[in-house]
Amino acid sequence: MFIDRLENYKWLETNRKSKILVYFTGDRPGMETQIATDILEYFSDHLDKIGKVDKISLILYTRGGDTMAAWSLVNLVRQFCNEFEVIIPSKARSSGTIIGLGADNIIMTKQATLGPIDPSLNSPLNPQNPQIPNNPSARIPVSVESIQGFFELAKQELILKSEVHLKDVLLNLSEKVHPLVLGNVYRSRSQIQMVARKLLKKQLGDENKKIDKIISFLCSDSGSHDYAIYRNEAKNELGLSIQKPNDEQYLRIKEIFEDISGELKLLEPFNTGMELGTQNNVSYTCRRVLLESIDGGTHVYVTSGKLRKIIQNTPQHSTLSSIQRTAIENRLKFEGWKYEKNNIIL
Repeated sequence: MFIDRLENYKWLETNRKSKILVYFTGDRPGMETQIATDILEYFSDHLDKIGKVDKISLILYTRGGDTMAAWSLVNLVRQFCNEFEVIIPSKARSSGTIIGLGADNIIMTKQATLGPIDPSLNSPLNPQNPQIPNNPSARIPVSVESIQGFFELAKQELILKSEVHLKDVLLNLSEKVHPLVLGNVYRSRSQIQMVARKLLKKQLGDENKKIDKIISFLCSDSGSHDYAIYRNEAKNELGLSIQKPNDEQYLRIKEIFEDISGELKLLEPFNTGMELGTQNNVSYTCRRVLLESIDGGTHVYVTSGKLRKIIQNTPQHSTLSSIQRTAIENRLKFEGWKYEKNNIIL
C-alpha cells in the first residue's frame, strides 16, 4: 500500500531532484485496463497539488491504450515542469512507449521494455469475434499495420500489375472489414506517426534522420506488436535518450514495482471459480489502476461485486428428467475511481 512505498518515493524525489508521479494500468488477466482519457482529470488533480516544479518523474507501467490520451498526458505534465522523465520498471508498451517518447529521458531497468506503437482499432463496426459466438458485441481488434502488411503482401507476393488487381484486393478486404474501419485505419496510422514525430522532437531536437528511423521501426519495421524493446536496443540501436539506474536506484524502483504488482495482483488471474472456492457466494474487490503521488495521495480504479453459485436445471425433451448445471453469477456493485489520502478513503 501507499504507506509501504512512501519512503522509497521520498528517496527517489531527493535522488532525482524531482517530484514523483506513479501510474500503473493493471494487466491482471480477466481485469485488464488501459490508458484512457478519464485519467487526465486525476493527473490534473495531482499536478495541481504538486504545482509548477523544475522536474517531474513518472514511474510508468502499462501495456498501452488510447493514443491521444497518451499524447494529452505528456503535454499536460509538461505544463507543470521544465524537465520530464519517465521511469520504467517493467512494461511501457504501445501508448506507454508514446509517453516515453515525449520525455526528456527514460530510465529503464534491465527488465524494462518498450514496444511498437502501431495501434489497433476497436469499434462496433469491427469484424465479430468468432471465438465468442454468444456475444454479438465481441469484436476483433483491427491492427493498423496488419492492414498495411496485407497490401504489401498483395503487391509483392501476388505481383499486382494493374489498378484492376488492386481494386479486386480492396473489394475483397472490404467484405471482411467495414470500409469505415479501413478509413479509420489510414487516419490512425497518419495520426500516430505525427504524434510520435512531435514528441521525439522534444527529446532529440532536429535530428530528423534519427527520428525517421525510430518512427519507421516502432510503426512497422519491428514486424510485430508484441516485439519487446529492451534497454540496450532502445539506446544503442534506436538512439533514444535512455539512462541506466544505479544499484540503489534499481533496488528502490524494484521495491516500488513489486509492492504495486502485489497490490494490483498483476500475476494472479481473476477467476470466478477460484474466488468462490467452496462457498456459495462471496464479495470481491479488485484494484485495477493506480495513480499516486506524495502530494496528491492515491487515485485507484476499483471493480467490486458479488459472486454467487446458481443451479440451473435444463429439461431433457426425450425424458422427464433434467440435467443440473452450476453457473456463476457476477453481480457488479461498483466500478469507478476512488480517492485515498494516506491510505484513508475519503
